[in-house]
Amino acid sequence: MSKNQYKKIVLAYSGGLDTSVILAWLKETYKGEIIAFCADIGQAEETEGLAEKAKLSGATEFVLRDLREEFARDFCFPMLRANAAYEGDYLMGTSIARPLIAKGMMDVAREFGADTISHGATGKGNDQVRFELTAIAIDPKINIIAPWREWDLRSRSDCIAYAQKHGIPVAATKEKPYSMDRNLFHISYEGGILEDPWLEPDESMFILTRDPGKAPDKPRYLTIRYQDGDPISLDGEKMSPAAIIQRLNELGGEHGVGRVDKVENRYVGMKSRGVYETPGGTILHKAHQAVESITMDREVQRLRDSLIPEYASLIYRGFWFSPERLVLQAMIDKAQKGVSGEARIKLYKGNAFVVGRRSDNSLYHQEYATFEADDVFDQSDATGFIRLNALRLRIRALREQKKSTRPV
Repeated sequence: MSKNQYKKIVLAYSGGLDTSVILAWLKETYKGEIIAFCADIGQAEETEGLAEKAKLSGATEFVLRDLREEFARDFCFPMLRANAAYEGDYLMGTSIARPLIAKGMMDVAREFGADTISHGATGKGNDQVRFELTAIAIDPKINIIAPWREWDLRSRSDCIAYAQKHGIPVAATKEKPYSMDRNLFHISYEGGILEDPWLEPDESMFILTRDPGKAPDKPRYLTIRYQDGDPISLDGEKMSPAAIIQRLNELGGEHGVGRVDKVENRYVGMKSRGVYETPGGTILHKAHQAVESITMDREVQRLRDSLIPEYASLIYRGFWFSPERLVLQAMIDKAQKGVSGEARIKLYKGNAFVVGRRSDNSLYHQEYATFEADDVFDQSDATGFIRLNALRLRIRALREQKKSTRPV
């Protein structure tokens, strides 16, 4: 399709440097109607003033949708039920947000009769894949404009110069050029001054979390109740999915919980450094594992745990709406039936310690686990158990002994 055939374009618009420049560039390049779409997924004050800014930059319409509860309930919570973490410790606050934003963008495209969508993801990053795989899964005929793969701007410094030339107000400066992405689940920082993986981030950068060294000297205890794998209350108060994440962000942030400084493997093939703040998600991740530890069958848990790396990779690579993720989710959610109970968490100096867990569905029985005298477990049964498990090892060892005694 030629440029002049793009009649209506829905842009995923945040009001930040990249999308502010993109909006003006789309207007200048494609001449069509531009609908600036912003998904409110917990950016806090960042949504204020966006409508006016978008209109001044050339948008025909500005659409803001409050998707915080949907984000928490239908995206974050399923991911948390899976204990998903990419490469061990990244809780994927950015990765899980992109399919929801893309879904919202496609909803707006359908409502306004738009034939094209656009996003501000770069050609080097993961987000371009996440946005576009989601869009194509929803409508395989949608047109997609990715300015970073088309225009002659090559850096954020170029974008700053473009914005200044066209009178576009942006927060980024050449003195503070790192990129920040915020939502209900986390804040991520990357690029610019963070590209040297040896340099420690400046403390003034962090927004959600207090310096652990300056956190309160008195620990804070929390009790989180779960029902079938999802948190439903905090300290006895029932809360919505978004509200419980928000409150745990506040409590965890006060105690410096949830910072991760990571060099990760991007889907496109390069390594990149990201710094993340995920206080509420970190607490929920540990609390969920605590409730699982006493309620989930051992073999079910072992099988589910073997699938976590693949599940996390699917989210990271943008395959949220793929059939394989949906199949894995069905299995994971089936395993979560009965994962109900309470976890007690201690927040202290940057850590979230599990210090208690209890459940009416508990598979933990003290009379079996005790090291004291008991009448329910015959310890002599262990002899046969060990002999049976050692059988293949015994046979292998006998074979090796036989080999070693053969004449040379």
